[in-house]
Amino acid sequence: MSEELNTAAPVEETAAETAATEETAAAKTEEEQQPTDTEKLRKKIKRSEKSVKRYQWFILRLLLLVLVIWVLLFKIIGLTRMPNDNMYPRIDAGDLMLFYRLDLQNVRAQDIVVLETETPQSNGQKQTYVLRVVAVAGDTVEVTNNGNLIINGNSMVENGIFYSTTPYEGFTAYPITLGEDEVFVLADKRNGGEDSRYFGPVKKSDLVGTVITILRRNNL
Repeated sequence: MSEELNTAAPVEETAAETAATEETAAAKTEEEQQPTDTEKLRKKIKRSEKSVKRYQWFILRLLLLVLVIWVLLFKIIGLTRMPNDNMYPRIDAGDLMLFYRLDLQNVRAQDIVVLETETPQSNGQKQTYVLRVVAVAGDTVEVTNNGNLIINGNSMVENGIFYSTTPYEGFTAYPITLGEDEVFVLADKRNGGEDSRYFGPVKKSDLVGTVITILRRNNL
């Protein structure tokens, strides 16, 4: 009987040791499976870095978009409102127009241009006009008292012009030959329109752009 008790005791101790070892191993496995504070911090930093990169990329794209719009609107394309009825009936006062800023040295007759120039009564301040180019560098222009526009000795027949082209007494003298950097501009509304008959030829450096299209009709 005593031998049986002695034999059972080591067995029980071995079983207890085995159970303890298993519990220790399980605890170690559980600890290994749970992330440490350092790992948690590292993951948090990585997530933050990704968020910062996404934010930086968004800001970069936004700045690029702003730059493209700025270049388009202030270096290539422009918007302006028709300041008066000089170009009636094609363009009404208040119409919004899109114009092209580049290649102004190569404007041609019949181009409609936006320009800023001084006038006899502007006290040195430039005013904005939208007018039609009728003659360019080297052309000789004459406006007769009977209402004819003559360029290089040829009487011009202009489509869509419903007013006679008469000179303004006391302003531009005719005939006038344009210099290399000059254009002669007229309003489509020739009766009282402010144009080169009033303030003379316009320097190309005073041109702002060539009208591309009318975006909005004021009376629509």
